[in-house]
Amino acid sequence: MSANMESLFDGLTVLELGHVIAAPFAASLIGDFGAQVIKIEDPGSGDMLRRSGPRKDGVPLWWKSAARNKSSVAIDLRLPEGQALVRKMVERADVVIENFRPGTLERWGLGWEELHASNRG
Repeated sequence: MSANMESLFDGLTVLELGHVIAAPFAASLIGDFGAQVIKIEDPGSGDMLRRSGPRKDGVPLWWKSAARNKSSVAIDLRLPEGQALVRKMVERADVVIENFRPGTLERWGLGWEELHASNRG
């Protein structure tokens, strides 16, 4: 990949509220092009990809692929404190990627309306 492509999304901050396959891989691809990707994981179990599939050097290959180009933080999205923290993080994010079942983030007070109110940029 050329240096121009690797820096295509330099300066872009992506907040990933995803799990398993779709959102984590989409966020990884954006990270491949230079974005800063911050993955939010459940504090109890993390992303299921951390425990799935064949391993190399003790780490699941699915996780090695999906977690590349990311930093990760454990936040319980079900708790008001976690929801407040995510809204604070959204203030500085350019993109939010999520793949929860429809209505899940809304039940937690983290739906589009709430997140948009936190980030008018």
